[in-house]
Amino acid sequence: MAATDTGGTGPGAPSPAQGDGRAAARRRRARSIAGTLLSLALTMLGLLLVTFIIGRVMPIDPVLKVVGDRASQAQYDAAYQAMGLDRPLVVQFMLYLGDVVTGDFGRSISTGQLVVDDIRRVFPATVELATLGTLIGVLIGVPLGVIAAARRGGIVDQVARVVALVGYSMPIFWLGLMGLLVFYGILGWVGGPGRQGIIYDGMIPTVTGLILVDSLIAGDWAAFQDAFSHIILPASLLGYFSLAYISRMTRSFMLEQLSAEYITTARVKGLSENAVIWRHAFRNIQIPLITVIALSFGSLLEGSVLTEIIFSWPGLGQYITKALLSGDMNAVLGGTVVIGTCFVALNLLSDILYRVLDPRSK
Repeated sequence: MAATDTGGTGPGAPSPAQGDGRAAARRRRARSIAGTLLSLALTMLGLLLVTFIIGRVMPIDPVLKVVGDRASQAQYDAAYQAMGLDRPLVVQFMLYLGDVVTGDFGRSISTGQLVVDDIRRVFPATVELATLGTLIGVLIGVPLGVIAAARRGGIVDQVARVVALVGYSMPIFWLGLMGLLVFYGILGWVGGPGRQGIIYDGMIPTVTGLILVDSLIAGDWAAFQDAFSHIILPASLLGYFSLAYISRMTRSFMLEQLSAEYITTARVKGLSENAVIWRHAFRNIQIPLITVIALSFGSLLEGSVLTEIIFSWPGLGQYITKALLSGDMNAVLGGTVVIGTCFVALNLLSDILYRVLDPRSK
């Protein structure tokens, strides 16, 4: 009796060509993932190397910051050895790398607390400010850019160009000071500097570190209104600069799509202009627009230093600035690593979304 063939050659079994195609697709996907992980690791290694070099070339003696100017030479030498500064630079970098990987940025000279605890306390304020600013930029900038491209040369297009030009040329510290003078000092429409009024300071239990969210969780509507009145002006200021960038890039992407042949074909078929613009052209710019929004959010995270200083916003930017002025390099390097890591994470997230939304990139 002949043996039954079970080699997968029946009608429902995949053909050898299909099997080879799937195997090749899996290999490409594996190579893509491996390449992304390798690029991520090298980027983080480069970031840590740069921060390490900055800490060594800055004209600040970290030992004197610890022991003080009146310490004896013996005390100075003991602290120098305890900090590992007598070891070769390669060994110092490896020790620094190991500490950072475990989340150990040392102790802040300014506050006396662990740097990681300080960052955990101040970073939510920066995230809240940057998030609201990005939302403002997206909700206004994307429609503005789309309409400007759809009505090229019209009034909306001219307004979008002026908005982008002013956003790129106007100093942020001047706009912040003028905003405080007009909307807080003269009109009294918004709260003053800081995240909260004095009466609400420390009254809201910390859950997420985001004042708006925590006040809603606590059910304190008055505290929410107070926090919103304080954040709306600096967030709008950051949102304006985000809006300028996002609207310009959206307009550029849309102009490229509206000049494509498939748009002409859609119009010839009798589709409405709104369907052509939003259902076809806008859908095709969503993928690059994700990268633009992610980069804008990252820029607000690291670029809100002047805004935080002007509005006395207790975020990471103000923390790093104060640490730099006082020579607190542990705090400066810790904050720099956190900001750099956020940039890398946002780029990785946008890359993942790009691959999910665009099957051709897999």
